[in-house]
Amino acid sequence: MPQMGPMLWLNLFILFSFSLMCFIVLNYFILSPQKGVASSKQDQEKEKIWKW
Repeated sequence: MPQMGPMLWLNLFILFSFSLMCFIVLNYFILSPQKGVASSKQDQEKEKIWKW
């Protein structure tokens, strides 16, 4: 039936849009930023260099 064509396209659009949104959200939350432990040690060493 040709009348059911638009409904199938709408279902596919919704499915792919939902999949894309889930993919983007998972990629955003799955990567945790790395903490800069070494940068705090470098800051302390830089403070020791300056002697007034």
